[in-house]
Order: sequence, then C-alpha cells, then structure tokens
Amino acid sequence: MTRHCFLFRSLKCLCVPILGLSLISASGCNESGTTVPGNTISELPPETEGHDDHAHPSEGPHHGDLVELGNEDYHAEVVHGEAGSVTVYILDSAAKAGVPIDATELMINVSHDGKAEQFKLVAERQETDPEGKSSRFSLKDEELAGDLDAADASAKLVVTIDGKSYSGKIEHHHEGEHKHDDAHKH
Repeated sequence: MTRHCFLFRSLKCLCVPILGLSLISASGCNESGTTVPGNTISELPPETEGHDDHAHPSEGPHHGDLVELGNEDYHAEVVHGEAGSVTVYILDSAAKAGVPIDATELMINVSHDGKAEQFKLVAERQETDPEGKSSRFSLKDEELAGDLDAADASAKLVVTIDGKSYSGKIEHHHEGEHKHDDAHKH
C-alpha cells in the first residue's frame, strides 16, 4: 500500500505542472487575426500617418492626388476634371494598378466654414473591370470640386473594400506644387 501511495503522489506531482502548461498554451495569443464575436468597431478606421522608411509616388497613374487607405492596403486617386467632375480610382498598395471592388458607391466627407457635407460618388465600371465590380467612382458637382480646392476645407474619403471600411484624408496639391503637365484642370 505504501508503494502505491508513493507512486500516486509522484504522478500527482507530474500531472499538475503538465496540466498548468497545457492551460497556458491553450489560452495564449490568438495570432490568426480573427475577431472575437460580439466586438464591433463603432468608429471609422484611423488614418495612417506617413511612413518615412520607403518612397511614395507623388501622384497616381491618372495624375491625381493619392489617398492612403489602411496601412497602405490600398490607395485612392482623386482626379479633378472639367466642369466640376471628380473621379476617384481605387488602386493597389503600390498606387499603380486599378483594383475593382464590389462597392456601388463611396463617400467624400467635406468640412469647411463650420459646416459638414457628404458627397456620394457612384461606381462607373471601366472596360477592364469584371462584371459587378468597379475601380472608378465619379460625380459631377461644382460644389465638391470647389470644396476640394478650398484651402480652409478638410476632406476625407470613405470606402468599403471586401467588407472592411477604409478612410483617408484627401490633400490637394495646388498649382505650384504639380509635377506634371497642365492637362490637370481645376
């Protein structure tokens, strides 16, 4: 009987640490990136500040102003056309190629002179975009075009890509700052 008690105590001494280690490893960090059910994000995603560790293009392929979306997951290119037209292209992380998305619209929120306005740009499918997706969104609105050029206005682009909301500050570079030909109209 004494021999059995000694053996039982030895097993008990080994089981407790093994059980403890098992519990610790089972409750460790979740590195899969999944979200815990019930947690929701009630605010727009934060804008990403500039990164000085690598070069950024100064303009998009259509000679428009670039907007960083997420942590450079995507970019948007804002192009001012003639007669108040504003076109936004959704681009890849390198800001070079168009990325067709499911969204049927995106929003530009503008605030100036103590008031806020919201403009809806609708999808305008390009020939290279697959059916049901678009990489181009546009609106013809003199007020929006003027607001985007106003020095005292602040503008933010908001778009949903693959179920995730992205937002980014639109910063327009004025006449003396352009590095391309004069085909870009204001």
